[in-house]
Amino acid sequence: MDDDAAFIEQCQAAVERRLAELTPDRDARPARLAEAARYALLSPGKRFRPMLTLLTAREFGGDPAAALDVACACEMVHAASLILDDLPCMDDADLRRGRVTTHKAFDEATAILASVGLLNLAYGVVASAAGLAGPLKADLAARLSRAIGFSGLVAGQAMDLQDRDRQRAADELEMLNHRKTGVLMVAAAEAGALIAGASSLAVLGVGEFATHLGLAFQIHDDILDVEGGADLGKDVGKDAGMTTLVSAIGLEGARAARDAHLQASWAGLARAGVGQGLLARYVHDLFEARRAAA
Repeated sequence: MDDDAAFIEQCQAAVERRLAELTPDRDARPARLAEAARYALLSPGKRFRPMLTLLTAREFGGDPAAALDVACACEMVHAASLILDDLPCMDDADLRRGRVTTHKAFDEATAILASVGLLNLAYGVVASAAGLAGPLKADLAARLSRAIGFSGLVAGQAMDLQDRDRQRAADELEMLNHRKTGVLMVAAAEAGALIAGASSLAVLGVGEFATHLGLAFQIHDDILDVEGGADLGKDVGKDAGMTTLVSAIGLEGARAARDAHLQASWAGLARAGVGQGLLARYVHDLFEARRAAA
């Protein structure tokens, strides 16, 4: 195993350990709520958003350990959003990360409360992160709030649910995709840069990178929803009857749009001054693995 692969493995293991430490333990009461939160948060996953935080911090000379709790907060937000996204009143999904969804494993009310609890916990983790200055923690919390709220994940999900059978223009779909997927990637990546003390211009470049990366990921998910392929660990075919970029411009057009966003994401990293580092290699390798699943 080369040094880069070993470092990535160490970071992933650190995220897993810290998530387990931060999540309510099995002795917490009410036990069913705590277990649902653990089920959702600790289920097997790539931990892509926390890895963005840790690797971005490293690219700018920061200590990934200093960014670990904030990275875990981003994963808590992601896990909470998946619980809500899977509910019968939303996407009505049966599978997530290779096992039954949280509301199927427990019940809808418990799943909703676990999601609210994880969102709340994320802010608490940021607020109490050791070694970070108060103004920086306030900035990180504000960015996380924007990523979750009425211009972020919540807005994206509302847009997705509204008039699902209506034809949407490509620019509307891009806004929807950015809010549903990109905003949290942006918050995660920018957090790493800010914790490492990167310049304002570098943070802007990182945000550009993560914005286009999120769009590329969402388009690729839409492609996989149509094509299936390898065992993706979640339901496929859930977008049938909905307008996605695939239905709007076809598979070939969607592939071209995905690849264009990937190129734009690399340009953002280059403008941030970290275009050839471990972060770029990690994202490239992960995306190639996702592409191979199609």
